[in-house]
Amino acid sequence: MISASSDNTLKVWNLATGEEQFTLNGHSDWVKAVAVTPNGQQVISASSDNTLKVWNLATGEEQFTLNGHSDWVKAVAVTPNGQQVISASDDNTLKVWNLATGEEQFTLNGHSDSVKAVAVTPNGQQVISASSDNTLKVWNLATGEEQFTLNGHSDWVKAVAVTPNGQQVISASDDNTLKVWNFLTGKVITTFTGEYPINCCAVAPDGMTIVAGEQSGRVHFLRLEGMREG
Repeated sequence: MISASSDNTLKVWNLATGEEQFTLNGHSDWVKAVAVTPNGQQVISASSDNTLKVWNLATGEEQFTLNGHSDWVKAVAVTPNGQQVISASDDNTLKVWNLATGEEQFTLNGHSDSVKAVAVTPNGQQVISASSDNTLKVWNLATGEEQFTLNGHSDWVKAVAVTPNGQQVISASDDNTLKVWNFLTGKVITTFTGEYPINCCAVAPDGMTIVAGEQSGRVHFLRLEGMREG
């Protein structure tokens, strides 16, 4: 298990024993997010020092730094093939990086406010971003072009997740709602309304169960009824 902290470090823990294996030192400000490559060999961290770092998980050594953002990096995702990293930043952009070389491939421009979260579709072809501009955007990962915008939230969108079949997108917002979108049409399928802002969301492997974390401390377990997994 890898944890990211406001003490500017990450820690790698043995999940069987609960013991700390080592600390990843190198960032000069808070570490806001972390992702692990599909092969389990590398860790990518996103920080308030405007950078990302790539670490060797076996040794704990820093491999290289991804420089390019001009504000805090809030979220990071890795493509299913482990070849690209996507970062989301308070500079209103996302960046796509080559994980082998550490080079920036392109910048995804289009949001008018901070990008809070990012997810990659299971086929690795598209990126979905969630922003403080109250929208989500869908991007073509091969070209870096924006495909369409998901409009419907009335406040910051804090989190985004994609179902395992790649057919639905789930978004969580400060407007107290969680929305399920049809990924093909960009239309809202259903909306769940809580009493407080929804800060995070996740989809179970069955593709039908959604878990939503509310700012009140409540965790909601929701099930998509009348939908097939495709």
